[in-house]
Amino acid sequence: MQPKDELTEHESLQIIQQMIDTAKHEQKDDGKGWIIWGWMLFIASILTVVNMRFHWFQTFFFWNLLGAATLIIFLVELIRDFVIKKNEKVKTYTAAIFKKLNIGFFVSLFFIIIAMNVGIHPLKGFALLISLYGFWILIYGALLDFKPSVIGAFVTWALAFAALFQNSFQVVMLLHAASALCGYIIPGHIANRNFKEITARKSLNKNIGV
Repeated sequence: MQPKDELTEHESLQIIQQMIDTAKHEQKDDGKGWIIWGWMLFIASILTVVNMRFHWFQTFFFWNLLGAATLIIFLVELIRDFVIKKNEKVKTYTAAIFKKLNIGFFVSLFFIIIAMNVGIHPLKGFALLISLYGFWILIYGALLDFKPSVIGAFVTWALAFAALFQNSFQVVMLLHAASALCGYIIPGHIANRNFKEITARKSLNKNIGV
């Protein structure tokens, strides 16, 4: 006999489903974060290919710049979250999930980057990074019930798989740029357009008293 306070398997599944449904309807992403991150990755990839052709700087020069920019953004986020607490908005349940997901993603990201610096060849390391993007994009797309991100995740994984078998770093960079385009930039712009339409509709309904 089960204790009264112990959840059955069916009840546990119901709670999980309710959490997912709540996440889907609680918050709609405006896509700006996806767009900015995607363009940063895309530009770094393309500039690396051009740099390898014309030999302007060291091969990973633009990735070092991206790393510095990412670190600055991360520090700004820390200051905003932990120092300026009085101006912090009330966080939704979905926002809390996304915050933890972001932490997990960036920890895994830096783990792969460190691994590339201590032994893993960049050819394979960037393939792993692309695969990590796919996982992150799929979770976001599933939580927000946003099909472009779900589709983008599978396209990103296909590009990661293709990158595994490449011997040219320039080709891997082009595949990396394509993953940023398909996984972040395009879904991000679609999400931003949808967000603006939803916001405009809500504003109109509020004005007419609906």
